[in-house]
Amino acid sequence: MEAKDLMEKAVRFHGHICPGLAIGVLAAKYVLEHGYDYSPNEELVAVVENDNCSIDAIQVILGTTFGKGNLVHQDYGKINYYFYDRRTKKGIRLAINSKKFDAKKLSRDEKIQFLLNSKPEDIFNIYEIEYNPPGLAQIEESVPCEICGEPTMNSRLMTYNGSEMCIPCYKKMRS
Repeated sequence: MEAKDLMEKAVRFHGHICPGLAIGVLAAKYVLEHGYDYSPNEELVAVVENDNCSIDAIQVILGTTFGKGNLVHQDYGKINYYFYDRRTKKGIRLAINSKKFDAKKLSRDEKIQFLLNSKPEDIFNIYEIEYNPPGLAQIEESVPCEICGEPTMNSRLMTYNGSEMCIPCYKKMRS
């Protein structure tokens, strides 16, 4: 699939065109071109190290979502992406190469066009990595917080002064 077509799909989901979205399109394009497929369930896992616009492109093009548990955010502020295919037991890492893509020298529109006309290999350092994906999404029972009464995943309850409570109530009690 052409980057332009993928970008149109990403823009429909994201709401506007921007360089971050183009970076995500380029990452997703590489993944699709190298034996990884769209993920209707949890077959493909994306671990991302930022929360910028690029992640919307990865979600809509690859089918990785927070709700399914196959999109994992590690808040490192880096434009790095890890992809794991549970069917083939393969993994790859894409890390933006600032030496190949000096965004400061281009206007916003020039960045977008440059990215969409580039090969992913021209923008990212790409590595095969050990197959070590996060586990499958856990479905857990929700239990009412003893303070606010809101249902909370059992594994997220905190205990304080003998009461089981959600994290926000725990933080209030401790402050």
